[in-house]
Amino acid sequence: MSLRLRLLGRLAGLLAKPQMARVIDPDLARGAMERGAVLFFRMPPFVAALPLVLGGRPALSVRSGPAARGALVLHLHGGAHVAGGPRTHLAMMARFARLAGVEVILPDHRLAPEHPHPAALTDSLAVWDDLIARGHAPGQIVLSGDSAGGGLALALLARLCARGTPPAGLIAFSPWTDLTGSGASIRENAATDPMLPAERLDEVARLYLGTHAADDPDASPLFAAFPGCPPVLLHCSQSEILRDDSLRMAERLRGFGAEVTVQSWPDALHVWHFFDGWVPEARAALSDAARAARRMLSLPDRR
Repeated sequence: MSLRLRLLGRLAGLLAKPQMARVIDPDLARGAMERGAVLFFRMPPFVAALPLVLGGRPALSVRSGPAARGALVLHLHGGAHVAGGPRTHLAMMARFARLAGVEVILPDHRLAPEHPHPAALTDSLAVWDDLIARGHAPGQIVLSGDSAGGGLALALLARLCARGTPPAGLIAFSPWTDLTGSGASIRENAATDPMLPAERLDEVARLYLGTHAADDPDASPLFAAFPGCPPVLLHCSQSEILRDDSLRMAERLRGFGAEVTVQSWPDALHVWHFFDGWVPEARAALSDAARAARRMLSLPDRR
């Protein structure tokens, strides 16, 4: 672990985790995430972020440097299902777009508690259908997501697999896949996770679920089916409370014959990828994901 990552973890433990533990109002959580994006997430040079509407929802088309023609990454943002949006994730995904040499689509799906499940999945499926209607083949699109957005991307993947129209692959950073909270790492890593307070998970899950059960496969993809699943890459930290959401998700997917790669980093923050430009582990993770995306899209490796 680099010295920078160690210092970042201590800073998160002093500032971010206590704030997440006490903030109850979703509007305050949204404001804090937006301010954090401005203060800490570094934008690379030469970014084109063009607004568009897909499936009735606002979105951003993000490019940073040359992009392979026709190849897309559809990224569903995290934020515990109650916060976040294209702007909070723009810097991270612009860096990903530059490393992978592809266009990234960042849709702005509806958030809980105003719009509980299944609103976010309905919006994500509408965005996908619009991309297909505009002429993109499923094999030209990689799904991706981080945290709650990683779980949402996996739920969308299950829907697409059931249709028989899966994407080229899926990449998820620290995905939240089990809203029942049954993963052992939630208890084992409660003290070591420098970012997420374990005691708030059930409360936030209820805000998202509304009247739905926590083991609803559309909300908790750990319980979904994935026939004909494409390749999947999962990133997680060994010390985060959602570690087992990735590890058990990998076994679930392998049970359906999927080719799954799990990359775990020791002592990294939840979705440390945000901090590219600050810590070397973030660049290593984004570079690994970028290479995976190009392989899924049948694009040649970049030097």
